[in-house]
Amino acid sequence: MADELTQLELWAAPLLAKLAPAQRRQLARTIALDLRRAQQQRIAAQKAPEGTSYPPRKHRAESLRSKRGAIRRKGAMFAKLRMARWLKTNATAEGAEVGFFGRVARLARVHQEGGMDMVSPNGPMAKYPARPLLGFTSTDREMVRTRVLESLHSTH
Repeated sequence: MADELTQLELWAAPLLAKLAPAQRRQLARTIALDLRRAQQQRIAAQKAPEGTSYPPRKHRAESLRSKRGAIRRKGAMFAKLRMARWLKTNATAEGAEVGFFGRVARLARVHQEGGMDMVSPNGPMAKYPARPLLGFTSTDREMVRTRVLESLHSTH
Protein backbone atom coordinates (compact mmCIF):
# COMPACT_ATOMS: atom_id res chain seq x y z
CA MET A 1 0.00 0.00 0.00
CA ALA A 2 2.89 2.39 0.74
CA ASP A 3 4.10 1.99 -2.85
CA GLU A 4 0.65 2.87 -4.18
CA LEU A 5 0.54 6.01 -2.01
CA THR A 6 4.03 6.99 -3.15
CA GLN A 7 2.96 6.54 -6.78
CA LEU A 8 -0.14 8.66 -6.13
CA GLU A 9 2.01 11.36 -4.54
CA LEU A 10 4.50 11.34 -7.42
CA TRP A 11 1.63 11.59 -9.91
CA ALA A 12 -0.15 14.41 -8.06
CA ALA A 13 2.84 16.58 -7.02
CA PRO A 14 3.53 18.22 -10.40
CA LEU A 15 -0.18 18.75 -11.00
CA LEU A 16 -0.71 20.35 -7.59
CA ALA A 17 2.28 22.64 -8.12
CA LYS A 18 0.22 24.41 -10.80
CA LEU A 19 -2.39 25.45 -8.22
CA ALA A 20 -2.19 28.50 -5.99
CA PRO A 21 -1.68 27.83 -2.25
CA ALA A 22 -5.29 28.80 -1.47
CA GLN A 23 -6.56 26.38 -4.12
CA ARG A 24 -4.32 23.59 -2.77
CA ARG A 25 -5.60 24.25 0.78
CA GLN A 26 -9.23 24.11 -0.42
CA LEU A 27 -8.54 20.89 -2.35
CA ALA A 28 -6.82 19.38 0.70
CA ARG A 29 -9.81 20.30 2.87
CA THR A 30 -12.24 18.69 0.41
CA ILE A 31 -10.14 15.52 0.21
CA ALA A 32 -9.73 15.36 4.00
CA LEU A 33 -13.48 15.66 4.58
CA ASP A 34 -14.21 13.01 1.94
CA LEU A 35 -11.62 10.68 3.46
CA ARG A 36 -13.02 11.20 6.96
CA ARG A 37 -16.52 10.39 5.72
CA ALA A 38 -15.23 7.22 4.03
CA GLN A 39 -13.33 6.17 7.18
CA GLN A 40 -16.42 6.77 9.35
CA GLN A 41 -18.58 4.65 7.05
CA ARG A 42 -16.04 1.85 6.97
CA ILE A 43 -15.62 1.87 10.77
CA ALA A 44 -19.42 1.80 11.16
CA ALA A 45 -19.53 -1.23 8.86
CA GLN A 46 -16.86 -2.88 11.08
CA LYS A 47 -14.51 -3.42 8.12
CA ALA A 48 -10.73 -3.10 7.81
CA PRO A 49 -9.34 -1.15 4.83
CA GLU A 50 -8.68 -4.47 3.06
CA GLY A 51 -12.39 -5.30 3.33
CA THR A 52 -12.13 -7.96 6.05
CA SER A 53 -14.41 -7.84 9.09
CA TYR A 54 -13.09 -6.86 12.50
CA PRO A 55 -12.48 -9.72 14.93
CA PRO A 56 -15.52 -10.00 17.24
CA ARG A 57 -15.43 -8.78 20.82
CA LYS A 58 -14.74 -11.22 23.60
CA HIS A 59 -17.70 -11.92 25.84
CA ARG A 60 -17.58 -10.62 29.37
CA ALA A 61 -17.65 -13.04 32.26
CA GLU A 62 -20.45 -11.36 34.22
CA SER A 63 -24.02 -11.43 33.06
CA LEU A 64 -25.05 -8.54 30.87
CA ARG A 65 -28.69 -8.99 31.94
CA SER A 66 -28.01 -9.00 35.66
CA LYS A 67 -29.39 -5.61 36.68
CA ARG A 68 -32.20 -3.55 35.29
CA GLY A 69 -30.88 -0.34 33.80
CA ALA A 70 -27.31 -1.60 33.68
CA ILE A 71 -25.23 -0.62 30.69
CA ARG A 72 -25.34 -3.48 28.23
CA ARG A 73 -22.88 -4.21 25.48
CA LYS A 74 -24.73 -3.67 22.25
CA GLY A 75 -24.23 -1.85 19.01
CA ALA A 76 -21.15 -1.49 16.91
CA MET A 77 -17.65 -1.06 18.24
CA PHE A 78 -16.11 2.40 18.03
CA ALA A 79 -19.48 4.20 17.76
CA LYS A 80 -18.19 7.30 19.53
CA LEU A 81 -14.64 7.05 18.25
CA ARG A 82 -15.75 7.57 14.64
CA MET A 83 -17.52 10.85 15.47
CA ALA A 84 -16.04 14.03 13.99
CA ARG A 85 -15.29 15.14 17.55
CA TRP A 86 -12.54 12.49 17.75
CA LEU A 87 -11.75 11.72 14.10
CA LYS A 88 -10.22 15.04 13.08
CA THR A 89 -9.12 16.54 9.79
CA ASN A 90 -6.34 19.01 9.14
CA ALA A 91 -5.77 20.61 5.74
CA THR A 92 -2.97 22.92 4.61
CA ALA A 93 -1.55 23.87 1.22
CA GLU A 94 1.06 21.12 1.78
CA GLY A 95 -1.36 18.27 2.51
CA ALA A 96 -4.30 16.78 4.32
CA GLU A 97 -4.48 14.69 7.49
CA VAL A 98 -7.24 12.53 8.88
CA GLY A 99 -6.65 10.90 12.22
CA PHE A 100 -7.08 10.69 15.93
CA PHE A 101 -5.28 13.33 17.96
CA GLY A 102 -4.82 13.91 21.66
CA ARG A 103 -5.79 11.43 24.37
CA VAL A 104 -7.97 9.32 22.09
CA ALA A 105 -5.01 8.67 19.76
CA ARG A 106 -3.51 6.19 22.24
CA LEU A 107 -6.73 4.19 22.37
CA ALA A 108 -7.03 4.24 18.59
CA ARG A 109 -3.39 3.13 18.18
CA VAL A 110 -3.95 0.09 20.43
CA HIS A 111 -6.86 -1.01 18.24
CA GLN A 112 -5.18 -0.05 14.93
CA GLU A 113 -2.07 -2.11 15.58
CA GLY A 114 -3.32 -4.54 18.22
CA GLY A 115 -1.68 -4.50 21.60
CA MET A 116 -1.99 -4.55 25.37
CA ASP A 117 -4.03 -1.99 27.28
CA MET A 118 -6.07 -1.71 30.45
CA VAL A 119 -9.72 -2.70 30.05
CA SER A 120 -10.77 0.09 32.42
CA PRO A 121 -8.90 2.54 34.63
CA ASN A 122 -7.03 0.52 37.27
CA GLY A 123 -8.45 -2.61 35.61
CA PRO A 124 -6.79 -5.70 34.21
CA MET A 125 -4.61 -5.67 31.12
CA ALA A 126 -5.97 -7.28 27.97
CA LYS A 127 -4.54 -8.11 24.55
CA TYR A 128 -6.60 -6.46 21.82
CA PRO A 129 -6.53 -7.87 18.28
CA ALA A 130 -5.67 -5.51 15.43
CA ARG A 131 -8.76 -3.73 14.19
CA PRO A 132 -7.49 -1.19 11.64
CA LEU A 133 -9.51 1.99 12.05
CA LEU A 134 -7.70 4.08 9.43
CA GLY A 135 -6.31 3.17 6.04
CA PHE A 136 -6.63 3.72 2.32
CA THR A 137 -8.86 1.62 0.14
CA SER A 138 -8.73 1.57 -3.65
CA THR A 139 -11.93 3.65 -3.60
CA ASP A 140 -10.18 6.28 -1.45
CA ARG A 141 -7.22 6.48 -3.81
CA GLU A 142 -9.57 6.83 -6.79
CA MET A 143 -11.47 9.60 -4.99
CA VAL A 144 -8.20 11.51 -4.41
CA ARG A 145 -7.29 11.18 -8.10
CA THR A 146 -10.75 12.37 -9.14
CA ARG A 147 -10.67 15.38 -6.78
CA VAL A 148 -7.22 16.44 -8.04
CA LEU A 149 -8.29 16.18 -11.67
CA GLU A 150 -11.55 18.05 -10.96
CA SER A 151 -9.68 20.90 -9.28
CA LEU A 152 -7.25 21.18 -12.21
CA HIS A 153 -10.09 21.11 -14.70
CA SER A 154 -12.01 23.85 -12.86
CA THR A 155 -9.00 26.20 -12.82
CA HIS A 156 -8.52 26.09 -16.60
